[in-house]
Amino acid sequence: MITSVLVANRGEIACRVFRTCRELGIRTFAVHSDADENALHARMADAAVRLPGATPAETYLRGDLIVKAAVAAGADAVHPGYGFLSENADFARAVLDAGLVWIGPPPEAIEAMASKTRAKELMGLSPLGEVAESDLPVLVKAAAGGGGRGMRIVRRLEELSAALEGARAEATSAFGDGEVFVEPYVERGRHVEVQVLADAHGTVWALGTRDCSLQRRHQKVIEEAPAPGLSDRLAEELRALAVRAARAVRYVGAGTVEFLVADDTAHFLEMNTRLQVEHPVTEAVFGIDLVALQLSIAEGHPLDPEPPHARGHAVEARLYAEDPARDWAPQTGTLHRLAVPDGVRLDTGYGDGDEIGVHYDPMLAKLIAHAPTRAGALRQLAGALERATIHGPTTNRDLLVRSLRHEEFTTPRMDTAFYDRHLTTLTAPTPDPHAPLAAALAEATRSTSRFGGWRNVPSQPQTRRYARGDEEHEVHYRHTRTGLEADGVRVVRAAADLVVLEVDGVQRRFEVARYGDQIHVNTTALTQLPRFPDPTAQLAPGSLLAPMPGTVVRVAEGLAVGAPVKAGDPLLWLEAMKMEHKITAPVTGTLNALGVVTGQQVTVGQLLAVVEAT
Repeated sequence: MITSVLVANRGEIACRVFRTCRELGIRTFAVHSDADENALHARMADAAVRLPGATPAETYLRGDLIVKAAVAAGADAVHPGYGFLSENADFARAVLDAGLVWIGPPPEAIEAMASKTRAKELMGLSPLGEVAESDLPVLVKAAAGGGGRGMRIVRRLEELSAALEGARAEATSAFGDGEVFVEPYVERGRHVEVQVLADAHGTVWALGTRDCSLQRRHQKVIEEAPAPGLSDRLAEELRALAVRAARAVRYVGAGTVEFLVADDTAHFLEMNTRLQVEHPVTEAVFGIDLVALQLSIAEGHPLDPEPPHARGHAVEARLYAEDPARDWAPQTGTLHRLAVPDGVRLDTGYGDGDEIGVHYDPMLAKLIAHAPTRAGALRQLAGALERATIHGPTTNRDLLVRSLRHEEFTTPRMDTAFYDRHLTTLTAPTPDPHAPLAAALAEATRSTSRFGGWRNVPSQPQTRRYARGDEEHEVHYRHTRTGLEADGVRVVRAAADLVVLEVDGVQRRFEVARYGDQIHVNTTALTQLPRFPDPTAQLAPGSLLAPMPGTVVRVAEGLAVGAPVKAGDPLLWLEAMKMEHKITAPVTGTLNALGVVTGQQVTVGQLLAVVEAT
């Protein structure tokens, strides 16, 4: 019987496993990098072990240190979570060799499916060899790992070499394995997968289907179960293929078989020999706890002959600290507050006040809704996201809400190119015009309570300035004998944390929270600006600033000061939160300055290069 578990992972999935362990009365142990010493998963466990590492990201790839930590802590078993070493057969063997229980499939099954190239061969498929013009477009993929890392779409042959180089570099950084391969790219396919669960006694469950077609950078954003709109024939075929894949490698534990579906035809992609990020939608529909079942299987218990019946529909949205309107640039800083309405499930690896750093994936949380119908689940999740309190860096919250309500998604007619078609409209700003005024009135109330604000002699209106993204807003108000006044708007109530305005006869509430110069008004984030702008804060035209903190992983070959560049030419690549971000020339002209070198750490707003237009 398992009495204690060490989770060889971090963040949301570690917290998720700990929650089930706690419900089952199992003691928990965490491991953490120096950067994660005060992370939620380290605080949540009964005990935590520090793992030394060359870099925070590499720490969780040190299987030898993790096994030592498990033995030193006195754990009975190790749960790998997802990502990092979760699909590493050598790590699984090391856990077993240390006399510990491995909460996962046999190393041989991991080995058979860990490489996407070997998995395809097992299913009677093979990747492309030499790529010709007629093969385009193609997809370059990492043979190991997942999550979209090490993946590139190639539409022109001259782009293939750079795509291979970039994919190898990203795959090596994320998984410690730079092997990549090339396969045909299906433009308008859907990503559909089947959750499997197998015991050591020959029973294999195929727990319905999931659709994960809404993706950015080949990483899933919204997932649901069951996959909508599949014919009965295709759904049955997918389940049968998933069971066949599991039986082919004598699979034990939880896993997922992924397919690309186009024209009512299934194309095998890979088998993930671990728990998936999107497993909660399957749990909701089938009324099960997959982590609890993983533990039971690891203890040798059999599954029931047949899985439970599915009920209703579930949808999950991944909340990322990123700016979709700026090429999905990851965001860092303090997560001051994260709270969601009742009725939805929240899985997160962050607590209020935690820092979002640059070393790991930018996912903050997952929100899951379950309802009798798909329409009900979509409506419930969109509403919960819309009303959620998220105070901190920029997130993809608005994109998620709009995606869940988009006609192409609700119909459903979506595919993996959904954001390629609709990102511009989904990220178009729809600012609340009264948010800056509400912020100013709240601050005026706060200031008045400290110093007094009313004047006996009429004076000029008070002025405050705010930034909302790239826009600046100036608002005016006045203290009077009867309270605060603002042109065109009746101030019903003004307090430091709540402002009520009457606009065109309708009273609207604005909840206000302030953290330094950052102000959140309902779902609008503002930055308070100084009253008088700094005239010296000027940058040379064509200056390229770092959109995020990160590391310069490479500079374009042959790039030097004085070189001519064309608009859109890649100049350098930054790595942040385990993903590469390309910095391109904004205009055609001459490179007048290059302020960074490969391997250099940069901060937000740091000058990278200057391109003078010609």
